[in-house]
Amino acid sequence: MRELCALVKRDTKLFFKDKGMFFTSLITPMILLVLYASFLSSVYEDTFRSSLEAAGASVSDKLIGGCVGGELASSLLAVCCVTVAFCSNMLMVQDKVSGARRDLTISPVKSSTLALGYYISTLISTLLVCYAATAVCLLYVSKVGWYLTMKDVLLLWLDVFLLVMFGTALSSIINHFLTSQGQISAVGTIVSAGYGFLCGAYMPISQFSDGLQKVISFLPGTYGTSLLRNHALRGVFEEMSNQNFPSEVVDAIKDAVDCNLYFFGTQVSESMMYLILIGTVLLLLVIYVLLNMLHGTKEK
Repeated sequence: MRELCALVKRDTKLFFKDKGMFFTSLITPMILLVLYASFLSSVYEDTFRSSLEAAGASVSDKLIGGCVGGELASSLLAVCCVTVAFCSNMLMVQDKVSGARRDLTISPVKSSTLALGYYISTLISTLLVCYAATAVCLLYVSKVGWYLTMKDVLLLWLDVFLLVMFGTALSSIINHFLTSQGQISAVGTIVSAGYGFLCGAYMPISQFSDGLQKVISFLPGTYGTSLLRNHALRGVFEEMSNQNFPSEVVDAIKDAVDCNLYFFGTQVSESMMYLILIGTVLLLLVIYVLLNMLHGTKEK
């Protein structure tokens, strides 16, 4: 345990000492929020307003703002929890490039302990950045239309924590096979460009073809995005019901923004989404530790 704490402390200090790595991780969510609010908010607003008005429902600007704010915040957090983890986890590869990893493996530290040290350090660094982004997103939602309860806010913090665990475990496995700065940049670019589409953050999964929806339903990140959507928009949907909006309209909107997800025609409950996400995190962690143990055996 003492070796693990020392490794976590060392890796976390190196992350914050590298100003380029730290500020890149910190600024990315803020830039995305500005871009989302500037370019996507009007698109989402027009979509929500036209859908509700087509059903003959009178819509207030605050309610529309709550819809838009909730969707933007959940989209941003769904992406950042994974992409920031990849950025924070660069130290693992940098240690290989600089030779520090070789020095660490020579010391009497188990490979599993070394692997967990990288994981926990990356988890801490990513959580700090993503929780800061969550606070900014909540501030944004409060400006455009606040319908969240304390329970919703706490569940959002929980969702971010689980998604960061997932993103850290996924990045740890992928980064385990990387050995150069060029590979880090290539993987970071691919993840930043593609993950948002795969998890339904940039474009609702309901807009994809049936075949692609079935494929994406096997990806655990999809359920993390849906959990964020449900908790960011639950209060909005409750307010719609209180204003006597037709239940068919509310359900249609939930389907359209991926609050309701279907696995081969069967709706997935929130509890099942949590089980899928937690189970995936545990599985990825086991795979990551085993990879490092096997690698450590080969080195010896």
